[in-house]
Amino acid sequence: MTDLLSIDDLGAEGIAEVLRLTDSFVEVTNRPIPRVAALRGKTVVSLFFEDSTRTRLSFEAAAKRLGADVMTFSAGSSSLKKGESIRDTIQTIEAMGVDALVVRHASAGVPAQIARWASSVVINGGDGWHEHPTQALLDCYTIQQRLGSLEGRRVAIVGDVKHSRVARSDVKAFAALGADVTLVAPPTLLPPTLVGWPVGVEADLDQVVEKVDVLYLLRMQRERMTEALVPSLREYTARFGLTSERAARAEDAGAIVMHPGPMNRGVEIAAEVADRPNVVVVDQVRNGVPVRMAVLFLLLGSRRDLLDGPAGGVVGEVPEEAEADVRG
Repeated sequence: MTDLLSIDDLGAEGIAEVLRLTDSFVEVTNRPIPRVAALRGKTVVSLFFEDSTRTRLSFEAAAKRLGADVMTFSAGSSSLKKGESIRDTIQTIEAMGVDALVVRHASAGVPAQIARWASSVVINGGDGWHEHPTQALLDCYTIQQRLGSLEGRRVAIVGDVKHSRVARSDVKAFAALGADVTLVAPPTLLPPTLVGWPVGVEADLDQVVEKVDVLYLLRMQRERMTEALVPSLREYTARFGLTSERAARAEDAGAIVMHPGPMNRGVEIAAEVADRPNVVVVDQVRNGVPVRMAVLFLLLGSRRDLLDGPAGGVVGEVPEEAEADVRG
């Protein structure tokens, strides 16, 4: 694998490899000095043409904890505002000497096009309605952490599937690891076709809330909607929102609740529900850093001598020169 544009680039074995490696980077992030020099001398660029908090910051934290240099690109203050093309922008950035580009764009396919132009490694940080592979990886890791495995687990993905790149990547990743996935949404919030999707479909959340191990709530992406797809947000919440009553039933059944963020409290999830103990949203965010460390290491790492440590055979102690870097 030279780029990560889709979960398809990994397959079940690749996903499992990322998750195994993540265990070791979790150990690194828990150290007093959470760094290794595995990517020392490498440069990673955050190339975000669309707003982001979790993905951008966790990729930057991941790269820095691996010892890489990080450059942050802001489309709003770049020469794109002066009419420069994306291709010329990529060529300009690569001329500075970079090793990886983490790309987010509002249009599907832009990271793949950049990968055709660039000699650097390209990682898809989310493109339009297409995919968000590292979100799916951290979601898999969080489920594995809480439930032990995805094999045979029942997962309900609830809400605005039509506009969700997270849903597309999650369906592929969950199914690859043996989960039984059901989409729960009104017909207007499903893709035009589900041919090839390894999923079931249900239109009534109350029919599944006590039958699943994972309730994965999707954000209502009103910024991507060009038409009225639900009568009102109040009606959507009544039918598909995780109310206190539904949350109690799910918790009694042993289900965990997930959300990719940012949450619309009071829409897809009741405000008081978001802080229940079976809601693992904070775990998802926390796991984003070690998962992205694993991805960056697999794509860029060459210091295999660092991969022999206490957490299952990966990542040893912080080298002395890295400690010196932190101290000084």
